[in-house]
Amino acid sequence: MNKVILMGRLTRDPEVRYAQGASQTTFGRFSIAVDRRFKREGEPDADFFNCTVFNKQAEFAERYLHKGTKVVLSGRIQNDNYTNRDGQQVYSVRIMVDEIEFAESKNASAANGDGGYTGGSNNTFNRPAASGAGDGFMNIPDGIDEELPFN
Repeated sequence: MNKVILMGRLTRDPEVRYAQGASQTTFGRFSIAVDRRFKREGEPDADFFNCTVFNKQAEFAERYLHKGTKVVLSGRIQNDNYTNRDGQQVYSVRIMVDEIEFAESKNASAANGDGGYTGGSNNTFNRPAASGAGDGFMNIPDGIDEELPFN
């Protein structure tokens, strides 16, 4: 099975192109920076992945995604190896994106100075965000029990 799920921020605006001909395929390319969970001194804080999207996903990326937008995507890893002009083999991978979603609300994106997007979002909540506990879990404020959909 070849499946990958990543969450990160776009490092640049997507480049979208429209292929002419019988198929009229739309494709887009962008890269995302994914923070490393554990960081060692002298090593990078993030990994960078080149991503490719097609058709409706490419049109979505062109319209709503911008540098700094935080996204969650799923897809597959594909080898992108080639021989350069000097005859050396270059090894790389590309993420072929099947699904892409926003990972934060429009307001959070604007607050982070990331430019945001202009579309609606179904992950915007009307209550204030709980502060992080620093262990990967969030603290639930007192008195919110009656608002939770489960007990």
